[in-house]
Amino acid sequence: MPEPRQHTLRAIDAREAGLIAVLLVLAAVGWVFTAERMSGMDMGGWTDPGPLDFFLTTWVVMLAAMMFPSVAPMVTAYAEISRRRRETGRYAPRGSTALFVAGYLVSWTAFGLVAYALYEAVAQLLPGAFAAEPGGRYAAAGVILAAAVYQLTPAKNVCLTKCRTPLDFILHRMRTGYRGALRMGMEHGAWCVGCCWALMAALFALGVMSVGWMALVGAFIAVEKMLPWKRLANRSVSAALVLIAVGIALVPGAAPGMPM
Repeated sequence: MPEPRQHTLRAIDAREAGLIAVLLVLAAVGWVFTAERMSGMDMGGWTDPGPLDFFLTTWVVMLAAMMFPSVAPMVTAYAEISRRRRETGRYAPRGSTALFVAGYLVSWTAFGLVAYALYEAVAQLLPGAFAAEPGGRYAAAGVILAAAVYQLTPAKNVCLTKCRTPLDFILHRMRTGYRGALRMGMEHGAWCVGCCWALMAALFALGVMSVGWMALVGAFIAVEKMLPWKRLANRSVSAALVLIAVGIALVPGAAPGMPM
């Protein structure tokens, strides 16, 4: 079966441009807030994410900063289809786009809570697992290498295709009303988690409180979702992760916070 067609370049009207601008402004605000909140907390790989309330607030803002640019095509496609439904007399309440975005954040927030719980459980059971010592360094390299391998799996390919085909996703899963918008956003968020969970796990290994690593992982996500050459982008990200993993394992001084 051929892959779904990806969104093609077309003229963007003023409403879509305005929505993209809002998402980018929110992302920029997220970067500023995150940088201030994380100031002085970056201790390199396996940085302690802090208390749950601190982590959860920071995580949601991080998501907006990292993901809003790459999710913009999906959000604008949803908004455009909703507008056309209203113009043809079909039910599509105003404000549903905000709930679509909220649903997307709900799915990623759920992932963050699971990741936080897993991190805390391992830290309790194996107190030295994330310590700044060679063992922790090799664990970080292993997680990053696993993320590189996941890039090449069929599961990654399916999830990435869903994220790169906004019109196909929305037209096949269209649900009306506010509840439908929230559910659609959660479904898209779940596909996005399936696509990017390994990259986020790599971020935990590199240092979840590092703005620099956060920016790099966000760039990886944007590259593989938005560049037209899906296979090349995906494999380039995988190769970059392999280089990072090898660098951390063999030349730890090259990565902030990693022990010599």
